[in-house]
Amino acid sequence: MSAFTYDALPGRVLFGSGVARTGLRAEVDAFEARRILLIAAESEAELARELCLPFADRIAVTFSEVRPHVPIEVAERAREAAAGADLVLCVGGGSTTGTAKAVALTTGLPIIAVPTTYAGSEVTPVWGLTEKSRKSTGTDPRVLPRTVVYDPELTLTLPVELSVASGLNAMAHCVEAFWAPRRNPVSSAVAEDGIRHLAAGLPSVAADGADSGARGELLLGAYLAGSAFAAAGSGLHHKICHVLGGAFDLPHAQTHAIVLPYVLAFNAPYAPEAAARVASALDLPEPAGGLRRLGEKLGVPAGLRDLGLRENDTETVLEDILALAPADNPRPVTADGIGRLLRAAWAGIDPAKETP
Repeated sequence: MSAFTYDALPGRVLFGSGVARTGLRAEVDAFEARRILLIAAESEAELARELCLPFADRIAVTFSEVRPHVPIEVAERAREAAAGADLVLCVGGGSTTGTAKAVALTTGLPIIAVPTTYAGSEVTPVWGLTEKSRKSTGTDPRVLPRTVVYDPELTLTLPVELSVASGLNAMAHCVEAFWAPRRNPVSSAVAEDGIRHLAAGLPSVAADGADSGARGELLLGAYLAGSAFAAAGSGLHHKICHVLGGAFDLPHAQTHAIVLPYVLAFNAPYAPEAAARVASALDLPEPAGGLRRLGEKLGVPAGLRDLGLRENDTETVLEDILALAPADNPRPVTADGIGRLLRAAWAGIDPAKETP
């Protein structure tokens, strides 16, 4: 057994159907908060108000200008809204959590996160901001939510298409944990179990969006995925998706869902043990092609072109991706290799054919 380092991240997790309505007030009370900044996108505003009814008198400001990839101007307005607050409560998906993190990064305010998607960012100390079409990310313990309330009931209204994309985004966290810079046996074990829960929940949710049991499987898988990602760090897949998302304002979850099989095909020959564990967790003989076919069955767009990306757009971000690519990626990262990966992901062709 090789030596390794594993940083167990602090944080309290409350998980279960209905706990957001029955347990959120107690979690807020634990911080003795008197002036709360509530962050929720317009689409989540009604739900957020409902959840906050038991302590509505303590909501000082509600910030709803949530945008994907957290543009710096949105972050600045959210920070201004936090003046005088003693707690940040965010209700929503990854962009909402990201906005709360932007506030915590400069103010140090504690965060209670109530996720309504399968983003997983609520259990990571990773922040991201976009300025002039460039997304920057970093790690800071101040942005790690102190408490996360996971309630599968809150995901029931998430459209099936977005649920599938969000679940596959969580799958990307798990897969990448096997070769990310701080990979270790603990995060790999968590990631493998996360893949199993996600693989169990995705088809059922796609078939019946009201299947609460399957929603619970996805949410548990997302929690495990975020935990694995938080410990192992960000690898090649996330660098590619962050550059594409920041440069072209692509939808976060769908971008991850499309790109994942291509990065897996790219790295698999150089990381056979990781590929074997991913295949085992998915119960598929060949993980990259199998994951691509799973995405097709679940209705994921075939390629990045279906998100509106033009073919030559991939060339304009190649140097940015190469500059961010981890030095210890299992396969050496070259301009030719990443160029082929991006073209294949754009066209939506068989991953194995263009990323041998």
